[in-house]
Amino acid sequence: MNSLDAISDWPVDHAAAAVLTRGGGVVAGHGDQLRLYRLASVTKPLVAYAVLVAVEEGAVELDQPAGPEGSTVRHLLAHASGLAFDERRAQAEPGRKRIYSSAGFEILAELVAGETGIPFPEYLTQAVFDPLGMRESSLPGPAGHGGQSSLADLTHFAAELLAPRLVSAQTLAEATRVQFPGLDGIVPGYGMHKPNDWGLGFEIRGRKNPHWTGSANSPETYGHFGQSGTFLWVDPRAEIACVALTDRAFGDWAKPRWPALADDVLTEFSNSSSVP
Repeated sequence: MNSLDAISDWPVDHAAAAVLTRGGGVVAGHGDQLRLYRLASVTKPLVAYAVLVAVEEGAVELDQPAGPEGSTVRHLLAHASGLAFDERRAQAEPGRKRIYSSAGFEILAELVAGETGIPFPEYLTQAVFDPLGMRESSLPGPAGHGGQSSLADLTHFAAELLAPRLVSAQTLAEATRVQFPGLDGIVPGYGMHKPNDWGLGFEIRGRKNPHWTGSANSPETYGHFGQSGTFLWVDPRAEIACVALTDRAFGDWAKPRWPALADDVLTEFSNSSSVP
C-alpha cells in the first residue's frame, strides 16, 4: 500500500500530494497535479527563497536594517523582528521573542521591490517560479499568505530544496539552520514552544511536540504549513520531501492525519522511522 493512499480518507473535497527523494525525484503522487490551491502560509518559504536570491544577487543583505528599529532582513525572515502577526506594530524588541508575523513578509516584499525596481510578484516569478518551471504559481495576494500553486509546481520547489540550483548550498544551509537560537514563541494552531526554532522563512521542527510533522521526522526537518490546509516539509537526514495540498482549512481534522502521513512516508521510503 502506498502511504499516500491514506489521503483518500481525509475529510476534504480535493487533495493532492507527492513524495520526493533527492536521488529519485517524485517517487509517489496522489490527486490532480495541476489543480490550483490557495497556499496560505506555505507562501512564506517561496517568498523567503526569492529574498535569498536577492541576497545572492547583492540587491539586499541579510543583516541590513528592515522593519522596526533594530530589526534586519534576517530578523524578519526568522519571525524575530518583534512585529505583531498581522500589523506593523512592534510587540517586542528584535531578537527577544519569536512572534509569527505575516506583516514582516509584506515588509520584505516591499524592500526587495524597492531595491530591485521590480514589483515583488514579478520578482518572485522571475527569481523562483520561472527558473523552476512553476508555471501555475503566482502571488495575487499578500506576501505572507497570498500565494497559489499546484502540486506539480510545488514538487519542483521541493526538488530545489533537496538539491539547490537557484541559490548556493551554503545559502540554503544558512536558511535551514536555527536563527536566533533559544527564542520561545507560538506555532499557530500548536501553542507555545520553548524554544520555537525557525530558520530564514522555514520552520524547523527541532523537538517540538505536538507538531504537524511526524514523530519519525528528524529534528532538522524544515518546511511550513498553511491555514488553507497545505504543507511542505523536507527531512534532510532522510533526504525526503513531502508536499500536500487540500481545499479544507487547517483544523482538528489535520492534527492527527498529517503527522501519521509523515511517519508512513518515512517508513515506506527510507529507514528513518526510528530517527529521534
